[in-house]
Amino acid sequence: MAKSTGRLVSLDIFRGLTITFMIIVNNPGSWQFVYSPLRHASWHGCTPTDLVFPFFLFIVGMSTFYSLKKYGNEINLSSIFRIIRRVVAIFAIGLFLNIFPYFGRDYSTLRIMGVLQRIALAYGIGAIICLAVRREYLWIVVASILLIYWGILAFFGGADPYSLEGNFALTADTALLGKSHLYKGFGIPFDPEGLLSTIPAVCTVIIGYFTGETVSKNSASGKTVIILILYGAAAVGLGYLWNILFPINKALWTSSYVLYTSGIAMGVLAIIYLIADVLKFQKWATFFIIFGMNALFCFFISGIWTKMMLYIIKIPSGAEKVNLYNWFYNNVCVPVAGNLNGSLMFAVIQVLLIWSLALILYRKKILIKL
Repeated sequence: MAKSTGRLVSLDIFRGLTITFMIIVNNPGSWQFVYSPLRHASWHGCTPTDLVFPFFLFIVGMSTFYSLKKYGNEINLSSIFRIIRRVVAIFAIGLFLNIFPYFGRDYSTLRIMGVLQRIALAYGIGAIICLAVRREYLWIVVASILLIYWGILAFFGGADPYSLEGNFALTADTALLGKSHLYKGFGIPFDPEGLLSTIPAVCTVIIGYFTGETVSKNSASGKTVIILILYGAAAVGLGYLWNILFPINKALWTSSYVLYTSGIAMGVLAIIYLIADVLKFQKWATFFIIFGMNALFCFFISGIWTKMMLYIIKIPSGAEKVNLYNWFYNNVCVPVAGNLNGSLMFAVIQVLLIWSLALILYRKKILIKL
């Protein structure tokens, strides 16, 4: 633990790394010009970009362990109230981002789910399970959820149960949320952050919680690093083997995807933990620590700023006005770095802008919590 703050420094670094990459992949200058590792897999498979969201949920799980320690990591009125309050707050923020800036819009077509909405629900369900179930039985809960989800998709789906059109998650979400309230980015109404696929995402949170407890119970030593690496390697191996029957797929949040990405998350955490908490070499990560201290706030501000650039701020361009987003990319980034590198340059600049706000909060020792 960092003596100066009492926080697990590696967790802040990991959180900061994840939010940095999340902003980069969400804000290219042009979606036509994006390096392949910064794109999601078209359907089955897993690119570096497909690690961002599960990493964030894994970190949520770890953070949940530490945040609920003051309640004894047990179910009581105080812990339940905190969990419910956070679920409502995070879900509401996500819904606000879906609405902003068109508050007078037609709400019959509003997308209900989203990244923060899934985080809220997965956190809430995962936290209650972790507090209600004895620690040594959590792996049974995870295994049961992942196997049941596999069975649901396999037996209730179409002829190709893991395809975009034939998966049962589409059927369930259409029935529960309505077709008009689903994400439209896949060409058909299908929500990659839908309700049914949030069930296995709960397991990512539980695995993160288990990891947080494992780190907390062991001293900052090479032994803890080895434990994390072994657990991570086992999860990656199981996920990769399961992929043969149940493809790794982010949009469906398949069980193999849960194990595969959680295992990689453990491995990444182990490396950061070794460097930052065991060897106490932390100065290199100051940039990410600053981001990690207020990650949720940074994600929210990034979403607001992007929509302001797209829909609100207009720049004169000849006889017309264009949005600031396209103007800055075409008139600043492309002339300097070209289309592809200019698109990446645009994303990096967005990171630096949001980080500047995080730096102000960091220097004033302000932590924005829900």
